[in-house]
Amino acid sequence: MINEVLKAVQTDVSAVRSDMSDLKQQMTAVRGHLVAIQQDVGNIYNRLGHMDDRVDRIEVRLGLVEPAH
Repeated sequence: MINEVLKAVQTDVSAVRSDMSDLKQQMTAVRGHLVAIQQDVGNIYNRLGHMDDRVDRIEVRLGLVEPAH
């Protein structure tokens, strides 16, 4: 009788291990996607910074604003 209970527990533990392995893989994938999103956002901010600088220079050339000293 105890042997059957232990087999059931062993089966349950095996299922939990399998589920944990799947969750670890999914979390690793999510972490990778978050890193990619962070890099994309950083690149967007970088590009916006360059565009802002270009717009500032264009405004100065067109005489729309006073040049910064």
